[in-house]
Amino acid sequence: MRVEQFAMERMQSTWENLVEFNLSESGVRPLTPRELLEDPAALEGLLDQRLVYTQSNGTPALRRAVAAQHAGATEDHVQITNGGSEANYLVLWRLIEPGDEVVMLVPNYMQTWGLARAFGGTVREWRLEEDAAQGRWTIDAAALDALVGPRTKLIILCTPNNPTGARLTAGDLDAVARAAARHGAWVLSDEVYRGAELDGVESPSMWGRYDKVIVTAGLSKAYGLPGLRIGWIVAPPEFVQSTWTYHDYTTIAPGALSDLLARAALEPARRARLLERTRGILRENLPLLEGWLHDHAPGFSWMRPEAGAIVYVRYHYQVNSTALVTTLRDTRSVLIVPGDHFGMDGYLRLGFGEPGDYLRAGLDRLHDLLATYPLDGPAPQARP
Repeated sequence: MRVEQFAMERMQSTWENLVEFNLSESGVRPLTPRELLEDPAALEGLLDQRLVYTQSNGTPALRRAVAAQHAGATEDHVQITNGGSEANYLVLWRLIEPGDEVVMLVPNYMQTWGLARAFGGTVREWRLEEDAAQGRWTIDAAALDALVGPRTKLIILCTPNNPTGARLTAGDLDAVARAAARHGAWVLSDEVYRGAELDGVESPSMWGRYDKVIVTAGLSKAYGLPGLRIGWIVAPPEFVQSTWTYHDYTTIAPGALSDLLARAALEPARRARLLERTRGILRENLPLLEGWLHDHAPGFSWMRPEAGAIVYVRYHYQVNSTALVTTLRDTRSVLIVPGDHFGMDGYLRLGFGEPGDYLRAGLDRLHDLLATYPLDGPAPQARP
């Protein structure tokens, strides 16, 4: 098996801790254990946790806490992993064999794109569309029906979506379930941004719409806890049991401290508080970023994100996206994500989950660089 380089993750892992301003991240500023637990007694309990091998598929209490977010699920429907990335890896490793076809909603987090190809699958891209009338990214259900066929093993979604911040509606998800059911395909729905909605309304889940649905997610984006490296698979018990076998060959078990802190994060009252913290950051920072796009950087157009700390913007400057990002990093010490990493030159993904002053300073450096490039294309719409 030969794995292609995962361009975005390699860029971020190389540079995100070296630049002065990291605007490549798609989550909000992470919490500390003190901020998460608050109670001194709980912090003492953390210090008294023995650093043992935990239950390798996740402690029963943690699996029950995850199951509680998915109607009808039990702890037997849940496998705990080291981050959502391992969850996706185990699913693709378990499912995809040479000759399989995978239909993937794009743009998307490209991990599953690379894994499907590495395991011998053929990826058929199903594109989100920019709907100017609605002011949002939308799907074309008829295009999905045309792509899904007898050789389709898996349909891959990311909702809310990375990089666009769009969320699929309940009707959209029902259409996906119908397309999959016609040919018995599995559906993998990466829902790691679910809970990070700007309007405070939790996005519909693919879970429960079809009997061959797999949901992956974790604590990194909506919860502000990426350093815990806790993710999960929610799927039919037989499938989950099979992924445990694959997990035995990878990281074996989540860390003991991470499992403990994840249980704390998913306690109902604390979970609600964490999600409201994230949404508050998004509601405060998005107007700042959109104001900057309107007032200080002519040459951008975009659809307002519905969830997540990311805006996917189309730019109208005469420069390749990777070249722009590389120059910005090397000369201004700011990191953002080029559209090339999603197969879409002419776009940038900007993160807005950090404090306002930090965000403004990074954006000002981007503005300084953009002033050196000529405009090419339509001017942005007037600010409402």
